[in-house]
Order: sequence, then C-alpha cells, then structure tokens
Amino acid sequence: MGNLLFSLCIVSLLLSQSTSTPPQDPIQCTSPHNTNCTVTNSYGIFPDRSTCRASSAAFPATEDELIAVVANATRAQRKMKVATQSSHSIPKLVCPDGDDGLLISTKLLDRVLAVDKAAMTATVESGVTLRELIEAAAGAGLALPYAPYWWGLTVGGMLGTGAHGSSLWGEGSAVHDYVAEMTVVSPGAAEEGFVKVRTLKEGDGELNAAKVSLGVLGVIYKVTLKLQPMFKRSVTYVIRNDTNFGDETTTFGLQHEFADFTWYPSQRQVIYRIDDRVPSNTSGNGLYDYFPFRSTPSLLLAGVRIAEEAQEYLKHADGKCAGGKLTTATLRATSFGLTNNDYIFTGYPVVGYHNRLQSSGTCLDSPNDGLITACPWDSRIRGEFFHQTTFSLDLSVTKNFVRDVQTLVALDPESLCVLDLYNGILMRYVTGSSAYLGKQGDALDFDITYYRSEDPKAPRMFEDVLEEIEQMAVFKYGALPHWGKNRNVAFAGAIARYENGAEFLKVKEEYDPLGLFSSEWTDQVLGLRDGLTVLGEGCALEGLCVCSEDSHCAPEEGYFCRSGKVYKEARVCRYEEVSGV
Repeated sequence: MGNLLFSLCIVSLLLSQSTSTPPQDPIQCTSPHNTNCTVTNSYGIFPDRSTCRASSAAFPATEDELIAVVANATRAQRKMKVATQSSHSIPKLVCPDGDDGLLISTKLLDRVLAVDKAAMTATVESGVTLRELIEAAAGAGLALPYAPYWWGLTVGGMLGTGAHGSSLWGEGSAVHDYVAEMTVVSPGAAEEGFVKVRTLKEGDGELNAAKVSLGVLGVIYKVTLKLQPMFKRSVTYVIRNDTNFGDETTTFGLQHEFADFTWYPSQRQVIYRIDDRVPSNTSGNGLYDYFPFRSTPSLLLAGVRIAEEAQEYLKHADGKCAGGKLTTATLRATSFGLTNNDYIFTGYPVVGYHNRLQSSGTCLDSPNDGLITACPWDSRIRGEFFHQTTFSLDLSVTKNFVRDVQTLVALDPESLCVLDLYNGILMRYVTGSSAYLGKQGDALDFDITYYRSEDPKAPRMFEDVLEEIEQMAVFKYGALPHWGKNRNVAFAGAIARYENGAEFLKVKEEYDPLGLFSSEWTDQVLGLRDGLTVLGEGCALEGLCVCSEDSHCAPEEGYFCRSGKVYKEARVCRYEEVSGV
C-alpha cells in the first residue's frame, strides 16, 4: 500500500502543472433569480454534516447595491450571512438561520480601489483575494508583510476568521493587525433607512471588534491595509530530530522573521523554516508554488483516497507509516515547490522577492477541463476529505505541550503516522493582537490535518490519540481556536479565554441588536446560548461532543470511551479488540 501511495504521489507531482477546474461557487441556487439556495464550503460539508439553506442569495457589485441589500433585508427582519467566492472556512460561519435566510456574496465586490505608494497602503473591497492583493501591492513596489500561505482567501474572509502567516516580528503575522481603516455595512433603525454604514479607523475601539468579527457585525465592504516597501527573503528548510524541539519552540521565532515548523511526531523529525529578509540586491528570483496547492489529476487523487480508505478499513498502521514517510520524503526532495528560478530547484537558500514566496495556490486559477484535474480537496471529486484541529498555545506552555505529545506518541510510535499523508503538523508564530477576538499574547499555532470518513458514524485509526491531543490543548493548556477551522469541541468555552470577549459582544449588540447577522451556531460559539455540544450516538467521532459513554463512540466496531493515556482527564474513543469485533 505504501508503494502505491508513493507511486501516486510521484506521478501527481510530475503532472501537477496540468490545468485544473476552478472550484465551484459555494452558493448554489435552483432558480435563475437566485432563490432556493444552499451554501457550503470548499470541502463540501460542515463539521456537523448539516446542509445550510437560504431562501435567496444576493450578489451586490457596488457599495450602493450592498447598502440596498442590507437595508431591504433589515426592513423585512431577514437573517443574513456573508459568503465569499472561495469559502475555505471549515465551521458553518456562513449558515443563516431559518427558511427565509439571505446569503450575501462578496464575489463581485472584488476591486482594488487604490494603492497609495507614498502612504504605503492599499484599499480594496472585501471580496478581493489574497493573491490579487499581493499582486496589486507588488505592482506599486509594496508588500503585505505577513499573510496565510494559501492565496485563495478573500480579504473579508481573512479578517472574519483571524487568518495569519508566521512571525513574532513587527506587528505580528495576522492580516487584521495591518488594517488602517474599514467600512462595515450593518442593520440600522427605521429612521436610518434600515442600514448603517460605519467607517472605522485606527484608534477607534470598535475597529478592534470588527478586525476579527466572525461575520456577526455586518458586511465588511472596504478595507485599507498598511503595507511595506517590497523586499527579498531567503528561505532554507533544515531537517532536525525533535529531541530538543520543545525548548526551541520558544526561541526559534525570535531568531528568524518568517520562521515556522513542520513536525512529524511519529518520525521524530521537524523541518525548520529558516526564513529572513535579505538586502534587495541579493541575487535570486525564487518562487514558492507549494505542491499540495497545485492542480492534481483527479484519477490520482481518487487512487490515493482509495488506498487511504483501505488502510483505515484494514487498520493497516504499517501502510500508513510507510506511505506517510514516502510522501513526506517526496515533498522534501522536491523542496515543497520552491524553485530558484521559476522552473528548477538548484539548492538552498532560495532567495526571491517577498510577493513570490509568501503564498501560493495555482490550482485555483486554471481554465475548466471537466475536473480531469482539480484542487486536491475539491468536493466534486473523490479526493482529500479531512478534519482540521487548529489552535494557538501561549509560548509559555508550548514546551510542555510538545513534551506531552511526544510522551503520548512514545506509547504508540505509529499513532501519528496518520498525519504524515497531510504533511505533519504545521506550526506558525502569532503575536498578541488588539483585536478583541485576536490572539491574547505571543503564541504558536498548531495546524493538524487528518483523515475524515465519508461516513459520520465510522471511527478513525488512532482516533483516541488525536482526540487526546485536541482535548489536551483546549482544556489543559487553554488553547485559543482558529475561528476558520476546527470541530465543535475546540470552541467549547473559548470565548471566556478572550480578555475583551465581553467588549466584542457589546459591539455586536450595538451593530446588530436584532441578531440578523447571527445564527444559532455563532451564538453557541460566542457563549450566548447552549447547544454547541451535541450528545448522541457517535457524537465524539465528528467532534460534536467529548465522549462520556461508549455510545458516543462506536462500541459495535470496538471503539469505547476511555480516559486519556497522558492527559488522564481526557475522554477519548479508543479501539480495543474484543471477541467478535
């Protein structure tokens, strides 16, 4: 099985320059008048498998059209939610309540309004993608200093969920900490025409709420971001044993501006990203085109998925480990998509302009080819299907958390091979933010991606280990969730860990007193109502609950609710061989 995965991975990489079919619009309506609609994310489904419906959708293309849409919906007291053209958030932030809900797409609000070279700012509409922002800034000799690694996100989506890159330097790696001004369109009173347009600037307390808003304050229309003069970077990946890794998590980010880690706990290895600014006259025109973000032949993706499902069915841990090692070795051998001159990799360091190294995602921008090739996670093909658990830990506790994970893996060295097919655990640095729902202090973000079954009642290999890590982070170490990722478990009690969470809720009440931009789910996440935890048969398998009895797992398949092995307070679904199972 490992050889099959390796062969498929190699062929996939060789063919990854093929054109692809861009992802479909997340909003689908049965009527040409944009009525009777559904909305989902790019993965095709939300953590609780719900189908999100709305009676209609609107696609405003100007500020006036947006104002009219919000005013009309407010007058009718209709629930509203904002959706982007790419919809890469995993939780159901875009789901309106009720049968009369309205989806407001920012797909056509995609203009770069101004790039001011003297002031070093860019003003864009919220539907502009990260790639478009980067290119517009570069055209004026400017750069957005830090950004997520995937360029398919929109500016509004990044601000709504607190998306970030990796750095402890400057004002930090979160895009929202570079917002200088923002225009928000919210419900208004009758005497205001049922709509209110606010322009928020640095120094306004309300901007600290709007910078990470979860979409519950209204529609972000326009954003001005602070930029920097264009610069060059030098990137080198170094592989090290993870023996002293815990200690180094607290210091490495201070040594290198764009430092990050990719950790393979079962392989006892870490890839250190040594990444810094260099003088602009340093030779090099490097490019970052990350292989997993390139278009891939759909048949090869299906083959990899079939092999992964077979390993899960057979509980073939050796196959997982062999396949994972070969996959990660292949990615390392191909320098993860880094090239020194657009075409080939000749060695480290890779030096290039910041706009060519900070983000990628070429599977998004190719013409239609009938899904012969696609982004690996495109829900229309049989490709990747996964959960993500993503959280930030204060730097004061990362050493202990890493040690606990290492102890857990030492008890079963094969247990986290399941992560290697998804390139291990990505770890990025973030800083404390003035945003009310931003990071509370300097921290390290852990991004864990792993297999998800098409059957919500089907358990996963080493389910207990991943659940113990999730609960250890959230409940033992007080992790903060990434708002655009995670299962319900990671959001449990989260709002209480934000010093200014109450201030955010005050602004929410002022901007939208009727809760037209809120939903049952966002109210649950913000602690305004119960129901985030859903108890029932198999609920722990999808992260809808922490198991408290065997029925929350899959006892008929040998998965029972047990205590954690290292974090004893955890309650996890563990496989135990029993007669007849």
